[in-house]
Amino acid sequence: MKTIVTGASGALGKVVCEHLEANGHDVAALKGVDLSVEAQAGSAIAELAGGTGIRGLVNIAGGFAWETIADGSVDTWDRMWTLNVKTTLNSCRAALPYLQDGTSAIVNVGAAAAARATAGMGAYAASKAAVARLTEALGEELKDRNIRVNAVLPSIIDTPANRADMPDADTTTWVSTEQLARAIAFLLSPDASGITATLLPVTGKL
Repeated sequence: MKTIVTGASGALGKVVCEHLEANGHDVAALKGVDLSVEAQAGSAIAELAGGTGIRGLVNIAGGFAWETIADGSVDTWDRMWTLNVKTTLNSCRAALPYLQDGTSAIVNVGAAAAARATAGMGAYAASKAAVARLTEALGEELKDRNIRVNAVLPSIIDTPANRADMPDADTTTWVSTEQLARAIAFLLSPDASGITATLLPVTGKL
């Protein structure tokens, strides 16, 4: 069975794919598809699932924006909803027919900022809070099938883009992509068989 990773071309997606492959997953990297469009998400997931079904779904595809409410735009809120919530929702819904009872698991990538937004993080944090509620709701809905749905909530991820945006930051307090990949792999694994509808903070030293 396949483990599908959305946002596979990004800094985190690449590391997650490599880590999962090294740990025995048959990884299908999903990239170049507009997952905010339901039909495109459905077609892409169906093609990757093939006749084998889906062992795991990791929803990494998303986006970020820093913008104050006073000086920002309502369009940014719409964009964050599209990039973070609709992509996750459409991927999860498209995967449902291919998930195997008692075996499959979904891991969504949320954000620690969803618990409390700071200045400039309103639109992003609100969209990631919606991902958290989606995760909890779907986890409850799939309990009877023993299909687990969880989310990781990272703080600042140590990526080249974040280093470029915050050149003076103490990166030793950030979460590495490898640390986050290991947390995702754990939630997909049988070792996490008793965990569902749970939001796992992965916050490094912050």
